[in-house]
Amino acid sequence: MIQAKNNFSSKLVVNFLSLVLFTICFFCIAIKQSYALSHEWVGVPISEYGEQLWDRKSIKRNEDGSVRVLSKFIPKTKSEITEDILYTMEINCFEKSFRDVNVFTDEKNSRLNNLADWQDPNEDQLILGVIFQVCKVEN
Repeated sequence: MIQAKNNFSSKLVVNFLSLVLFTICFFCIAIKQSYALSHEWVGVPISEYGEQLWDRKSIKRNEDGSVRVLSKFIPKTKSEITEDILYTMEINCFEKSFRDVNVFTDEKNSRLNNLADWQDPNEDQLILGVIFQVCKVEN
């Protein structure tokens, strides 16, 4: 009877310690991932329409030589319709063209379009600013 109690107690202690270790590891990983989500926003010159920022930490070189970066547009006037918009942009530094492959209007609404066509910035100073700065960093 005493041996059964000791066996039960030792299993309880082992399970408790395993649970504590798992909890500590879980929170350490969650904290590390939350730091990975931090951004280093870089602004381009502001235009009459608002402000455009790009995230220096998000720059990735694609296999085709283009560059992928997270960008944020902050309109000059905000309403329920015009809020901050996050874009995942791909930039072709040689042709000075871009495409938005993902658009986030909020955390729940995003539109992925990896087959988007390359576009000319059409003298849009905000987009040209992002293209110029990102390509300067990448080259």
